[in-house]
Amino acid sequence: MTRTVVESKTKTAVIGFDEPFCVIGERINPTGRKKLAAELEAGDFSTVEKDALAQVAAGADVLDINAGVVYNSNPNPNETEPPLMTSILELVQGLVDVPLCIDSSVPGALEAGLKVCEGRPLLNSVTGEEERLEMVLPLVKKYNVPVVAISNDDTGISEDPDVRFAVAKKIVERAADFGIPAHDIVVDPLVMPIGAMATAGKQVFTLVRRLRDELGVNTTCGASNISFGLPNRHGINNAFLPMAMGAGMTSAIMNPVALPVAQSKIAEKKAALEDAGVMLPEGMDDETFVTLFGLGSTKPRPGSEMEAIRAANLLTDNDAHGGAWIQFQKQLSGEADAGGARGGRRGGARRRRG
Repeated sequence: MTRTVVESKTKTAVIGFDEPFCVIGERINPTGRKKLAAELEAGDFSTVEKDALAQVAAGADVLDINAGVVYNSNPNPNETEPPLMTSILELVQGLVDVPLCIDSSVPGALEAGLKVCEGRPLLNSVTGEEERLEMVLPLVKKYNVPVVAISNDDTGISEDPDVRFAVAKKIVERAADFGIPAHDIVVDPLVMPIGAMATAGKQVFTLVRRLRDELGVNTTCGASNISFGLPNRHGINNAFLPMAMGAGMTSAIMNPVALPVAQSKIAEKKAALEDAGVMLPEGMDDETFVTLFGLGSTKPRPGSEMEAIRAANLLTDNDAHGGAWIQFQKQLSGEADAGGARGGRRGGARRRRG
């Protein structure tokens, strides 16, 4: 069976058909995160540190590292991204022991990352574009690392799944010309938003089966793309991931962390309760409050998508004796118990007497 091996200095993650689903944490990425981008340009890595630790604690097997910041002081990423990628990688691999994924569209940043990354990182990514193939595949061969292959080429992203399969096949064949085996290629068949294309889910499931059966490659995707623009995105993601796993998908680039409840949401809920005449126990802290009223947590914790993945691993016999599922439930239960233990002696909320 196909096995893609990714390593840190001390830890190995295996992506494979008969392996537990590999979760690649996506949070260390400034795209769409203005605050993080500004911090990185200023040399502030505090959010990177928090995101790295939170994702590993939530169950990420690999961390994706993207340094794609367009500096206000210098808009040329070919100059700014390589040293930033180096700094982030050195920081993160000093904090956590999981393998890393070097994610960049800048070839110089990819090689700068490969030079400092310990173990055997995953490289993200190569496409079917001729220029990209000629730049990235030699790096993959030189450093003997696996690579994410994205199913678009010089013509762009096709809505036709047969065309996307053909692009993936082309990349696998061109990689073979460089002596790169198929087991070191993880294909991203490109997940389209279901809100824009009703057949997007079915397309991906069909593509993943073909990629597994005809090319023998592992697969990944940007999991949250499927729910883009729709309400209750977690609900859609929770259904999509086990279905994709059932079709043969072996990894996903995703957020494993349920983000903390915003203070504004806590204040809004407390105001609504006060307006309804509900008195809260004196001394109730925010964690107890959000737990009591089902708002989530004030701390990062495993997201609901992680629960869906753990359950799917168990159901597909990729969780020996259910050990990972049991441990995951203990983790969730322990967090809940810790939250409840901080409540005041008076217990739950009560209504004010008229």
